Parts: sequence; C-alpha cells; structure tokens
Amino acid sequence: MLNNLNISPEKITENYQYTESYRKQNQIHWKRARASLRRTLNRYSVWQNASQKTTNSELLSTIKTKLDLLKSNIDKLDQEVISIAVFGLVSRGKSAVLNALLGEKILETGPLNGVTQWPRSIRWNPNIFVNTSQQEVVKIDLIDTPGLDEVSGEIRGEMAKEVARQADLILFVVSGDITQTEYDALSELRKAKKPLILVFNKIDLYSETEREKIYQNLQKIVFHKSVELEDIYSPSEVVMVAAEPNPLPIRIEWSDGKITNEWETPSPQIDNLRQKIITILEREGRSLLALNALVQAREAEVNIAHKTVKIRQNEADDLIWNFAKYKALAIALNPISIIDVVGTTVIDLALIRSLSRLYNLPMTSYEAGKLWRIIIVSSGGILLGDLGSSLLLGLGKVDIISYTGVAITQASIAAYGTYAIGRATKVYLEKGCTWGSLGQDIVIRDILSQMEPDTIIYRLQQELFNK
Repeated sequence: MLNNLNISPEKITENYQYTESYRKQNQIHWKRARASLRRTLNRYSVWQNASQKTTNSELLSTIKTKLDLLKSNIDKLDQEVISIAVFGLVSRGKSAVLNALLGEKILETGPLNGVTQWPRSIRWNPNIFVNTSQQEVVKIDLIDTPGLDEVSGEIRGEMAKEVARQADLILFVVSGDITQTEYDALSELRKAKKPLILVFNKIDLYSETEREKIYQNLQKIVFHKSVELEDIYSPSEVVMVAAEPNPLPIRIEWSDGKITNEWETPSPQIDNLRQKIITILEREGRSLLALNALVQAREAEVNIAHKTVKIRQNEADDLIWNFAKYKALAIALNPISIIDVVGTTVIDLALIRSLSRLYNLPMTSYEAGKLWRIIIVSSGGILLGDLGSSLLLGLGKVDIISYTGVAITQASIAAYGTYAIGRATKVYLEKGCTWGSLGQDIVIRDILSQMEPDTIIYRLQQELFNK
C-alpha cells in the first residue's frame, strides 16, 4: 500500500505529528474562546438584572438580544458544530455543489432560476477528526442559500447577511469569469469577515484551454480588479469542480452487432473541494469556530456598550467635570508635591471606576490601573505633564510668594488631565470589555498571531482589525 502511494512511513509520521500539533492548538483556541464568552455572559447576566431598574426600553431590548446571541454562540461552541454557507448568483450550481459533497441528491436542483427559496441546513459527516485519541468527529452543517441576485431579493439579501454572520466558512460559487454583480456580492460578503473559498463550478462546459484561462483569471482577480478584495482569499483557495456534469453521449456496441447511442452522466468532480475543506477543518476547524464566536461576542459587547454610553452621555460628562473640579481644588490647596502626585493618580483611577459603574461596565482595580496606564502612554505626554507638574511645580509651593501662581497653574493642568482621562475612558468603555485579559480583542489577536501564514485564518488579520 505504501509503495503504491509512494509515501514513506517517515512522511506519514511527520504528517500525523503536523496535524496533531494543529489539533492541540485548535483545542487551546476553543477553550479560550469558551472561557471568554462565559465570562462575558456571566458579567452581562448580572448587568441585565441591574438594568431592569431602567425605564429605557431600547437599552433593555438591546441587552436581551445580545445576551441571546452570546448564549447561542456558547451553545454552538459546546456542541462544536461548524457551519459552512454556500453563496452565489442563481444557476451557478450552489445546491449541486452541496449534493456532490453530501454524496446524494438531497437538495433540489433544476434548470429554472431560483430553485432554492430559503436557507436550508443539512448535516454533513465526512469523518474529520478533531481528537483522534478520543475519536471526536467534526460536526458540520452545510447551509444552502437563495441566489443573491434574485428578483425581490431585498429580504433574501438580509437573510444572506444573517447566514454569513453565523457561518464559520463561506463557499462562493461561480460558473465562469466573475461578473460585476458577483464581484459586488463578494465585496459585500467581505464585510462578514469570514474565510472564503471561491468555487469554480461547471468546468465540464469548458474546453481545457478555456477552463485554465478562467481559473487563472479567478486567481488574479484579487490583485487586478481592486484592492477592495485584497486578502479575502488567496490563489490557492480557488477550486475547480463539476458538481453536476452534463450527460455525455456514448456509443454502445452489443454482442449481436447492434449499435446504439445513449447518454451517460459522469460522476461529480468534487474531490478537490472536499479535500480542501477537510484539510482546512482538520487544521483550523475549532479555531474557526472559536474565532467566529469571539467576533460575534465582540460585536455584541460593543453594541451594548455603545448604546449605554449614548444613553448616559450627559451623566458621564457631569461626572468628568466634577472630578476635574475636585482634583483641581485638591491640587491647589495641597502644599506637598509628593501628595499631589499620589492624589492625582488616585483621583484618576476613581474617575475610571466611577465611569465604569455609571455605564454598568464592570471593571476591577487592576483593569482600571491598566487602562489608566494605556491612556497615559497613548496621550503623547500631555497627561504625563499632569503628573510632572505636580512634582516640579509643586516644589515652588514652599515659597509663599509664588504659591498662588503655582497652585493655579497646577490646578489647571490637573483639571485638564482628568478631563482628558475621562474622555479617553469613555472611548475605551464604549468598546465594552473587549480589551480585558479574556476580552474578545485580546483572544482574537492571540489566535490570529499563532496561525501559520499558509492557513486560511491567517489572512483574516487585516479583515478583523482594519478599522
């Protein structure tokens, strides 16, 4: 067997160890994502109870909707079901591609446009293992969707966005050179920030020369068409298939000398796509699942925080100004410079904690201190002047003659520093708690940084953090 395949036992061992290394990495990513989402859910469940006191129905609705989203993502992580959604224009053979992968004709196909009217999910079991020692098999849902260019497609377009949001991997099916409509659809799908495989279907309709030319055009479209689609897929993620080949005429010579002409339907040419998907899911399946859940959780947290910050805008501004006034007064009246420095830090930390409580965005003292340091460093030295002035100008307080001038200067700088910290804190809090130790931003960045350059996830770095 080994000799027939021309694969040495050493090469098989190397490939096995290579795959197992990816599986262990996938498991770590899955566990971190699960921990992050559970912490988020617990935090906002407490917040939801506290928020019942508010009469703002819009905020309550937002909290409930996003908490339901977090719960569904945790359930999906726990069940470890990977969703692969298929998109394309009408008559490109989306359903036929799925039937070929499934190995049987489950989904309806036909010559008329728009055979698929609503998204439909079907379980696929290609026996992909995520843990060979425990024989854990990847569970995969294949999702068929209506054509993106159908008449009265506005509602279906919204459904497509929802399916893309839920999907962990996207297949985009074309049947020749990309049209402008398909290009626009690809650009729209890019907003979902998901890995994508471009499937060139119906290759049996083209000569070998035509097929190769179209294939090369599809590989080059990223670089030649527009920078908008840069990094959405690489040339290696263009796959050629013939999911439902047209029947071919065959000439049959019978034993009695009779000759007849009949039609025979060739087997689907789907192996390249099937192997591509299997390779991706073996190497990146759980990481894909973790990444999608984290991205959705991040969006939910940002949405909740943004709504809260907007509703409590005036209260926050009043709080910041009050802290700025109290800090200015304390600095002006205090004659000891070292106490100015310590007091400035304590007041700023108290402001950060007070804002987080106002927004019902929980923050520990450690997180407040970490945020304070981030704001100080990112403020280009303006806020460092607040601390420096408390020490340098404070030395002048021993001179009674210059005391008033120095105190006023210090108080002004201190007040501005607190105001700047308050405004910066609002910006950070508006992002929810995505930046904490188990925050979605941190975990997402860690996952992306640990992926090899030849993985499909690696190319999502620009998509997920290109603001």
